[in-house]
Amino acid sequence: MQKLLASVSLVAALAAPSFGPAFADGHASGETVLATVNGSDITVGHLIAMRQMLPAEYQQLPDEVLFDGMLEQLIQQQVLADEAEDNVTREMELGLENERRAFLAAMFMDDIAMADLDDAELQAAYDEAYGSVEPTTEYNAAHILLEGEEDAENMLAELEEGADFAELAAEHSIGPSGPNGGALGWFTAGMMVPEFEAAVFDLEPGEVSSPVQTQFGWHVVLLNETREQAAPTLEEVRPELEETIRRARVDARLEELTNAADIMRPEVEIDPAMIRDLDLIAE
Repeated sequence: MQKLLASVSLVAALAAPSFGPAFADGHASGETVLATVNGSDITVGHLIAMRQMLPAEYQQLPDEVLFDGMLEQLIQQQVLADEAEDNVTREMELGLENERRAFLAAMFMDDIAMADLDDAELQAAYDEAYGSVEPTTEYNAAHILLEGEEDAENMLAELEEGADFAELAAEHSIGPSGPNGGALGWFTAGMMVPEFEAAVFDLEPGEVSSPVQTQFGWHVVLLNETREQAAPTLEEVRPELEETIRRARVDARLEELTNAADIMRPEVEIDPAMIRDLDLIAE
């Protein structure tokens, strides 16, 4: 409900006419007061911090629109918070503690994760992930899938007489690739059933296999071509590597801090179903 209220409030505020900030003399700072609600100041700094937490779709809006919308929402939130302040329940106190804990943890993790990455760090991560990767052979093949061995033998006979493989596949194959001439596209070892792969690996480009039986039926296989797929370049996997490094940084720092922390877990009998009992935090 809290997130829904905040979202609706911001959407409504952003839909209102935009007049922009009242000051434009260049002397404003993060401490500049934009509104005072029941004695509580709302400053430029509050808007800056709020913008950092907005969803990406809001952050793309023009600054003057965001300025008015965020200020209006903060004013509304302060009005509501002031009213709620006199009736803070234990549930609300616990929720605030959780929100503060989560916010501080998230900000700290962001600082660790988003610290600059240097080229040496990226190169080391690339070498570890891809340095020993051998080129992978890829196969491009087509097949005609039939119900029986005799049917497959008949297909071979027609091919030997000069029939077109793709036309036979389109006419006779019972597999989903039939209408496309039996084309299977590119694949690597491990992507097809073992019997089918073994037949493909024994062929030279342009060759057709003897009938091959798998759990799906009988296949006549044509190997079109092969190619060697090298490991990706560093630039191709840069985003993936950066994400890996940033996650590793956070994990390492978290483990370090957890190991150094004074953590005690009392041995108490707890029924996990207690987390559903709101009466336990009611006043």
